[in-house]
Amino acid sequence: MVFALGLAFFFESQSTTTVLFVRHADAPLVVDGNAGLTPAGALRAEELARVLGDADVVQGVDAIFSSPLRVNQETAAPLARRLNLPVQEFDPKNNRALRKRILRKYKGKIVLVVAEPELIPTVISRLQGSKKVPPMVDGEYDNIYIVSIPWYGKVKTLRLHYGARPGPANGFEQSSPPAPSEG
Repeated sequence: MVFALGLAFFFESQSTTTVLFVRHADAPLVVDGNAGLTPAGALRAEELARVLGDADVVQGVDAIFSSPLRVNQETAAPLARRLNLPVQEFDPKNNRALRKRILRKYKGKIVLVVAEPELIPTVISRLQGSKKVPPMVDGEYDNIYIVSIPWYGKVKTLRLHYGARPGPANGFEQSSPPAPSEG
């Protein structure tokens, strides 16, 4: 019995770490440290909170990290409020420290990272995730990258989308259902 409990504890302590990456929600075309989200971005940040608020049926997101940029902080804020978690700031120039912190302190947990779009593929690759993450273009705000890091085995990288897709005319482009086929 003691052996079985010890084995169960070992496997629980070696569980999968999941890191979710998003870039800031919709923002002005020129983003500096003081730029905030657009009204559409504030809605997208709320949608992110809705989507990730109960991501894990048992516990949910365990930690939220954001770079110091205001648009990133504002993107993380609704989920942080919903889950009553602090938004932990990280230095985007030191992604090694971020990786080490996540893998040591949040092993087996779910972590959200809100970062600049050029940083995300680099960090994913350094976590042994996909080396083929496509660069995010201006106006592409709906990606969620999910990196699953098992205690043993291959790291998996998934890309999902949330909220409405940005569109040129009205700020959003709703996807419409396919037309019925005649046949």
